[in-house]
Amino acid sequence: MWDWLVDIIYWVLQLIQSVAQDWGLSIIILTVAIRLILTPLTIKSTKSTAKMQVLQPKLQQIQERYADDPQRQAEEMQKFYSENKFNPLGGCLPLFLQMPVFFALFSVLRDRIPDGGSFFGIIPDLAGTPGGMFATDMVAAIPYLVIVVLFGVLTLVPQLLSSRGQTGAQAQSMKSMAVIMAIFMVVVGWSLPAGVLLYYDTSSAWGVVQQLFITRRVMEKYKAQEEERLANAPIEVDVVRREKKARPHKKR
Repeated sequence: MWDWLVDIIYWVLQLIQSVAQDWGLSIIILTVAIRLILTPLTIKSTKSTAKMQVLQPKLQQIQERYADDPQRQAEEMQKFYSENKFNPLGGCLPLFLQMPVFFALFSVLRDRIPDGGSFFGIIPDLAGTPGGMFATDMVAAIPYLVIVVLFGVLTLVPQLLSSRGQTGAQAQSMKSMAVIMAIFMVVVGWSLPAGVLLYYDTSSAWGVVQQLFITRRVMEKYKAQEEERLANAPIEVDVVRREKKARPHKKR
């Protein structure tokens, strides 16, 4: 089912490589091109995340109010999403769209590029893994170790940046989860081809820069707009009508 995507990725990489004359540089250029194409969706995703943060207190109120009635709770939450034109999965779309490229690149490096390709001789085999290189030549494995460590660091940094607006136990929980995720990514990256790690590192570095200089401004602006919209929205009163009971009749 992935063959068509693998063919496209390989064709695009070949086209870039014919100009760049380096497979590693071609992967970096491809990654930047994908991130540029996804920029409008990333901004939309940022707006969705901002809206979620603003709506979160309201959602918690609904969850607490109907905690004993899961069906009513689901109905009220769906109604709330609809009224506020909010899609809970809207913030994940750019990530979902990048994942197929991630897996297709794995197949391209393994099956299509002669000898796996190289990155200016610094990384002589883009199909090689950090674990495999470390087992055969520890000195030659140093560049592979650098990109796998970056794999973990560039997973950690965005999550730490996201937790800056949180306080107390929630902030501590987010930081702990970020560290665990970073360690997990290093373990996973130990067996991934260097070219896939290069793709992820480039994409994540782009995301960090974007988060520092663009995402935060978009987030702050949109959160302010959403807070103003909610403040001016009409107050809804949840009225529960009492059941009418028949009046008792006096006996004659």
